[in-house]
Amino acid sequence: MITRKWIIGLVVAAIAGIGVVGGVLYWRHDAMPNIDPEDKTQVALGQGVYGAQCARCHGSDLEGQPNWQDRLANGRLPAPPHDASGHTWHHPDAQLFDITKHGLAPYAPAGYQSDMPAFDGTLSDEQIAAVLAYIKSRWPADIRGRQARINEQAGGRP
Repeated sequence: MITRKWIIGLVVAAIAGIGVVGGVLYWRHDAMPNIDPEDKTQVALGQGVYGAQCARCHGSDLEGQPNWQDRLANGRLPAPPHDASGHTWHHPDAQLFDITKHGLAPYAPAGYQSDMPAFDGTLSDEQIAAVLAYIKSRWPADIRGRQARINEQAGGRP
């Protein structure tokens, strides 16, 4: 028999569970290093890491691979550009950070295959943030402003 005490216990447990999930998400977001395209030291670090880890697929000038929107014979998409012509700036920093660190799986449809590796264990959080700062430093002011608004709407840092 369901009692009032049992229902209250269930509600309290549900609220506690929501609080724990919310806290984990907040902590994870809060733990992301600052990504500052105006920080010359961070941008310089990011440029070096980008050249060593990202340029072979995304291009030395952030141009991406040719025909990046057309599927290859294996069904995968070529690496997209990270310059203003691509879609990187359409995403908030937290999502870009997570994709770089953990790969595309959490953001892609089930079964989606990608050549984009997860860099967790290869790059530190500071290196990932530096790469993103470098990429953002290369965008024109209007694109940086638009991406800053996307960050704000997502509840992130501008």
